[in-house]
Amino acid sequence: MGVDDSLARYNAAALRTSAEVIRCYSTSFGMASRILDRTTRSSIESVYALVRVADEIVDGAAAGAGLPVAEVGRLLDDLERDTETAMTTGYSANLVVHAFALTARATGIGVDLTRPFFASMRADLTRSEHTQESFDLYVYGSAEVVGLMCLRTFLVGRTVTPEEDAVLVDGARHLGAAFQKINFLRDLAEDFSTLGRSYFPGVRPGSFTEADKIRLLDDIDRDLRISASSLPGLPPTPRRAVTLAQGLFTELAARLRRTPANELLRARIRVPNPVKLRIMAQAFTGRAVPELAAQERSA
Repeated sequence: MGVDDSLARYNAAALRTSAEVIRCYSTSFGMASRILDRTTRSSIESVYALVRVADEIVDGAAAGAGLPVAEVGRLLDDLERDTETAMTTGYSANLVVHAFALTARATGIGVDLTRPFFASMRADLTRSEHTQESFDLYVYGSAEVVGLMCLRTFLVGRTVTPEEDAVLVDGARHLGAAFQKINFLRDLAEDFSTLGRSYFPGVRPGSFTEADKIRLLDDIDRDLRISASSLPGLPPTPRRAVTLAQGLFTELAARLRRTPANELLRARIRVPNPVKLRIMAQAFTGRAVPELAAQERSA
């Protein structure tokens, strides 16, 4: 086997590894990615896999293995260095990092996006509460830049005007922010009791009120309206995939709004599988999800 053949096989193994990560960890993200063409889907999977591995270092498997905070921080630093090196050289011994580097080099993802991401992951090791300023920085690094990475993959080979790009960038950032804030809201009690964190400034489970819930969801709905308005500018296949992702989280936000604040502290709200399948069918056929259409009419 020649050197080129060995690299091609290694690339394929790396991309398959990232695909397996998304299947193991995310139903919603995995459903949306199925709509994409194979190349774009592999790119999205590689982005998700790196994000997931970093999150597992900070909050999941590393903690489950009993690693002290200092060691967790070292592992996160190592992952960031490995990622940047692979983005430069095109190779990593870590299959997930290697797959991400392939995508980054092909789509133009740079350290302007990866460094804010790792900075937010690192903040979870030292910060248990946020000011509005630190919250905004955290959401940008942990979620908005992920939306921007996905946008880079959607626009490969396409030319957009600066005005069109500005709309798409704004939409990607707001959609990433909405996803993150929804996750924070439905995991409010678990984050506080298990991880000792309160992400929303001034909000703690012990004093969480209906007014707090409504205020947070109003902000989330604004993010979703802005991101929905950018959907027509995406290429057709990514547009359907993002419409599905947006529809799933719009449905989740609606269910959170219908759930009393005190109940959110006892149960993790989910979108039932039959509803997910209905939203998926609508996205596949190119029809607007009803909740999104209502948002666009009210905007």
